[in-house]
Formats: sequence, structure tokens, C-alpha cells
Amino acid sequence: MKRALNFNAGPAALPEAVLAKAEKEMMNYLGCGMGVMELSHRSNEFEEINERTKNLLRGLLNIPDDYEILFLQGGASLQFSMVPMNLLEEGSAASYVLTGTWSEKALKEAQKIGKAVTAASSKHDNYRSIPSTSEIDIQAESSYLHITTNNTIYGTQWHSFPEGLPNPLVADMSSDILSRPLKLSSFGLIYAGAQKNLGPSGVTVVIIQKDLLKRSEPGLPSMLNYQVHAESKSLYNTPPTLSIYFLMLVLEWAEALGGVKQLELMSKHKSALLYDAIDRSDGFYTGHAEKESRSRMNITFTLENDDLTTAFLYEAEESGFTGLGGHRSVGGCRASIYNAVPLENVEKLADFMNSFRSRN
Repeated sequence: MKRALNFNAGPAALPEAVLAKAEKEMMNYLGCGMGVMELSHRSNEFEEINERTKNLLRGLLNIPDDYEILFLQGGASLQFSMVPMNLLEEGSAASYVLTGTWSEKALKEAQKIGKAVTAASSKHDNYRSIPSTSEIDIQAESSYLHITTNNTIYGTQWHSFPEGLPNPLVADMSSDILSRPLKLSSFGLIYAGAQKNLGPSGVTVVIIQKDLLKRSEPGLPSMLNYQVHAESKSLYNTPPTLSIYFLMLVLEWAEALGGVKQLELMSKHKSALLYDAIDRSDGFYTGHAEKESRSRMNITFTLENDDLTTAFLYEAEESGFTGLGGHRSVGGCRASIYNAVPLENVEKLADFMNSFRSRN
């Protein structure tokens, strides 16, 4: 079978080794005579999957014991509501740094729950950059500061994080979690939809400082209460069992590859190949993000005109590439090079970009 050269922004590529192992176990997981999607979430087999997945994630990201790991549903979009519902304290405000569409949506949902304000924004330059720490205006009494660490649509990424805040730092890491080491003590809560760097769609990872669980009021609906999910070990209701199983396989793959430090080296190398093709093109390709804010996960760029863009995308698809169209809100082109995108596929794309430029 000829595999596509997959650069989709999400759901995105999965490691071929993961897909092969899942295919092998699809009808008979560890000799139990059932596939994972058929297992009871109360069975010993699935409880072992659930715990192993948490332990793998804790080891890979060096998550301290005073943080809880939750596997939830509803994607990052549900976390836009759950975060303020659980963490926004009465009489206080939540602060948001706007760096793109998803942070805008997070702020909008928080404002439905309580007072939420903009602490900094790069909207004035069409989200081409990440605000500096000195630009962030956050009040000491804020319940938390929210950031989106990687912006898939605009191709920007935080390369360092605010330190020494008087309030918890909350981060949407849906599109760059597991791509670099993290200092977890800098964060109060991290959330990430799995469908970019962790696995298939269907499961959302939440990593929360245990002290923050005390903010979850008993009057919250149970399904929207972090404390309830923590107490039930993410088994309050039927979890997305197959997605958690795939998450486990991806984490096993990452561990075998050499862990997060190795994944970071790979992402730096892959992104450098594509940015080099852009920077050496004498303006034929123009990157959207300012250089110091460039994402290593989503490389966004435009060509000189719409006709060239159409031709580029058409020829790319004919050559086996998929997912290179820019987001409908900004147009242009975008190559998403998450952890599972092989280096050889990125090399082929860089060669294609250079070849297309020389022919046009």
C-alpha cells in the first residue's frame, strides 16, 4: 500500500509502527479474544491500559506527583469552558493572551462563565508574533493566566513561558505537547486534544496541579468537574477507550524513540528544512510568522499570487502530498509536521518546494 505524505493539521499523522501494532491487536488484545473497543472500561485489561498510559505520560514529561492526569472527552474546545468553570474564582477575573483563533475562542467561552480579560494580544499584526512577557498585563488578583502555546492557523509558538507569576499559568498545548521538555512546575494546568501529537481524536489530556482541584465547586455538573474526574481516575463515565489505547501506543513509541528530548531534536531538524526552503526562495515563498515566533509544528507560508498557490497545491497533491492547504481563514499553505511525520516526508516536501520554485 502506498501511504500518503500526510501534512494534515489534525487529525494528523500517526506513527506507522503504532498503526501496525493496533492492526495486529485489533481483534484480539493480549489474547483476551476481544478488541480494545469491545472491552469493558471496568475490566482489568482496560484499567491496565488506563494506568499504563498515565504512567508513560508522567515519565515522558517528568510530571511531579503533585499533578493529576485526567483523560477527558469533548476536545480542547470543552476545556475552554471547563477551565473557567473550575478555576475562575468568585470576584476575580481570568486573564488571556491572544495569539490566534483558538485563544480568541477560549476567551469568548470564559466570558460566558465570568469575568475574563485580555492580558496581551498580537492581533494587531495578524498574529504574526508571540507577545513578550513584558507586554503581558496581568493583575495580581487574577485567577489564572491562559496561553495557547502553539498556534496552528498562524504558525507561531511560545519558545519560553512566563515565570514567577502571582497566579496559575494555564496552557492549551493541543498542538505541541510532547514535542519538547517542559518545566511542569511553571504550569497550574495543561490541556491538549490528542489528535495532533498524542494520538487520534476522542481523548483530551488534562494535567492539573492537585491543589487547584480544590477550586472545583461541588455544585458544578459532575461531567464538568475536575475533582470528580480525578477521584474516579478518569472513569466516572465510559471513557474513549480506543483513543486512550492509541495514546498508550504513541507514548510507547515516543519512549522507544528516545523520549521528549529526541522528539525535540527531530522537530527542530524537520522545521529547519522547510524554513530554509522558504528563506532561500528570494521571496517566492513568504513565511507568515516572524522568525523569533516561528512554530516547529506548523509551517505557514504564502506564494506570490493566488494562481501560483493553486498550482502549488495541485502539483503537491498529484505528487502524493496531502493537507498542505492553509486554514480557510488565512489561506496560503501550511505544513503540519507533528512528531509522527517522518523526516523523509519532510525532506521530500522541501525538495518539492525547491523544485516548484525553480520551475516557476
